[in-house]
Amino acid sequence: MEEELYSEIDDTQNLSEKYLGLSWNKLVIALAMVSGLGIYLGILLFGNNSLEVLLGLEEYEGYLQKEVNSLKNENANLQKSYFELKELDGDSN
Repeated sequence: MEEELYSEIDDTQNLSEKYLGLSWNKLVIALAMVSGLGIYLGILLFGNNSLEVLLGLEEYEGYLQKEVNSLKNENANLQKSYFELKELDGDSN
């Protein structure tokens, strides 16, 4: 009885087929695909055109908007002072 059970076991399977159910060719292709996907995601998240760069640029845009508003307010105050001085100077002539 035991011999019948052992005779049904296929000894021709290699380790990858026995433990993973894949032939060596399929295993290599699967590993290459997983590695390629990992590299692609790494570049997507941390590369030159990445999410990290996008978030940094959005933060910088917010800083520039605040700076523009600040400079507009400063310009308005300086123009007001200029016209007040011009008006005073015009009265004396």
